[in-house]
Amino acid sequence: MIRRKFLRAIAVTSALVALSTDESAALAEGTRRGTSDDFLRMNDHLWQVYRLARAKGSVYPIVHDQLATLNDTLDGQPEVEARSLCRAAGDLFQLAGELAFDGNRYTDAAASYTLAASAGKEAKSYDLWACALVRHAYVDLIEHRYADAAGALSAAEKVARRGDSSLSTRHWVASVQAEAYAGLGDLSACERSLDEAEKVTDLNGPVQKGGWLRFHGSRLAEERGARYLQLGRVGPRREGAQHCSLPGPTRPRSVLPASRRGPDRPRVHRCEAPGPGPGHGLRPGGAAPRPSNLLRLRRP
Repeated sequence: MIRRKFLRAIAVTSALVALSTDESAALAEGTRRGTSDDFLRMNDHLWQVYRLARAKGSVYPIVHDQLATLNDTLDGQPEVEARSLCRAAGDLFQLAGELAFDGNRYTDAAASYTLAASAGKEAKSYDLWACALVRHAYVDLIEHRYADAAGALSAAEKVARRGDSSLSTRHWVASVQAEAYAGLGDLSACERSLDEAEKVTDLNGPVQKGGWLRFHGSRLAEERGARYLQLGRVGPRREGAQHCSLPGPTRPRSVLPASRRGPDRPRVHRCEAPGPGPGHGLRPGGAAPRPSNLLRLRRP
């Protein structure tokens, strides 16, 4: 059953994006092993499919199958491999959350991000854990719950400090914190966060990590301008506002920073099967799953 689901995922995603013969063979070989490395390789492929697919919702059934396969594989694994599989699950749950978020299913997105954070914590993958918390904060931002978003981001900041200092995780946290503080009307805290986010340019080497961490700071000038407009003022660094294309004194589209906006992100179909209750679609026939049920995460 696991091998059949894996092969189906490869076949479907290969039809959505160009997949070389070597890549297809490597993924197919992974179906015979079913290790955490194979799941991570497949996850990378699914993030690529997600970025390129016009109808983002078409990716959801594949992600759902992959999550089910991961769930089955977790049974009876030794501790080291179980942690690695949890890391793969945390990666995949963030993609599931992105699909729900793109479909305006914010309850489902929050459920996926919660599961991603739990999996990242279990795997002791602090950057993955922090990124899940950042994505959860986006749900609060889009619903204008700025204080809740600031709380989630404060937790993400603490977790990110324990992560890989060569990655841009803590800078992404700071960038999103600036938006939360702008929503709260706190100019000083907003500027401190923007300044911290700009330190991403001091990093050397690759600063991103697969699909779940893509922040590189290329649009920070636009972000600064958007935040000043959100606060109803132009700050001392006017070049940020000049780079921002938002018009006049109107409230900017503050909820989605530049890293999540753009003409290449069209409105997509709902990414879960129809059914009653919040969270329906993250697993067949019911409400949003709990980590203990879907991932069977073990207590430390």
